[in-house]
Amino acid sequence: MSAEDIITAYKHVAVPEKQEQNLPGLDKNIEPGLEYTKQEVWDDEGKPVLREYVGSGKLKGKTAIVTGGDSGIGRSAAMLFAREGAAGITIVHLTEEKEDAEAVKLALEKDGAKCLLVPCNLEKEKDCQAVVDAHVQTFGSLHVLVNNASKQILASKLEDIDLENVRSTFQSNILQMFAVTKFALPHMKRGSSIINTTSVTAYKGSGSLVDYSSTKGAIVTFTRSLATQLAPKGIRVNAIAPGPVITSLQAASRPADQMEGLGVGMPLHGRAAQPAEMGPAYVFLASPSDSNCMTGAVLHINNGQHIGGS
Repeated sequence: MSAEDIITAYKHVAVPEKQEQNLPGLDKNIEPGLEYTKQEVWDDEGKPVLREYVGSGKLKGKTAIVTGGDSGIGRSAAMLFAREGAAGITIVHLTEEKEDAEAVKLALEKDGAKCLLVPCNLEKEKDCQAVVDAHVQTFGSLHVLVNNASKQILASKLEDIDLENVRSTFQSNILQMFAVTKFALPHMKRGSSIINTTSVTAYKGSGSLVDYSSTKGAIVTFTRSLATQLAPKGIRVNAIAPGPVITSLQAASRPADQMEGLGVGMPLHGRAAQPAEMGPAYVFLASPSDSNCMTGAVLHINNGQHIGGS
């Protein structure tokens, strides 16, 4: 399949151009662009059109922390939370991601949510504590925790892998989830929701992302185990396993030629997903009504890249 064969309403942003960024990357620099709130829907003739996401008050008055909420999947989740009536949203980001974070803040406030930006490094335990403290001090409550922040560094041969990168990837992707969640739990009551971002690589593996895939597998087990522990308290713990999604993380962690056309040829729709196509799943798991009886589950959104057990 070639890019010309793709049938999509995301025609202006569906296929990324040849590009490369330094980690952690900025969504604002992605070419040709990204969609965070426009949904692809299909008319009666099977033709795609874009429709803006419209909320219905599913998160009215709720507050949320979204790590990595400045870009990509986390950014879409936060923006849709605001459209669902969330009262206060804390966006956790690296200092290098300030421009993206400020753009998200403007969008959230436009949709009626108050927004707190917390620049920090979640690989440091004290910063994990500071995030929760700042959120509670600002908003007074915590109903939804989205553990989304992560990093990936490609290495094609294990014998050549940098062990410092391995340690950093584990610290960034799974150990900080333990820390942020530990500090958040005393403020979460029955009906609260924890949503962890894992990956399709936890299920199908990745030859060039052995350490990243390993952390994502750990997140699946973390989700299931924590769900079991917190079920008696009425706190739901679920995860989402995205397939290829066009984000700045991708552009910042792979050579330019690997970024060009990322996702072309996927089984469903023939392309990688847009962040906007991930956001509604986070709304579903955050909603105290829609997913009230769901815990310990993983939602697979991967355009058919992996079919099978969860």
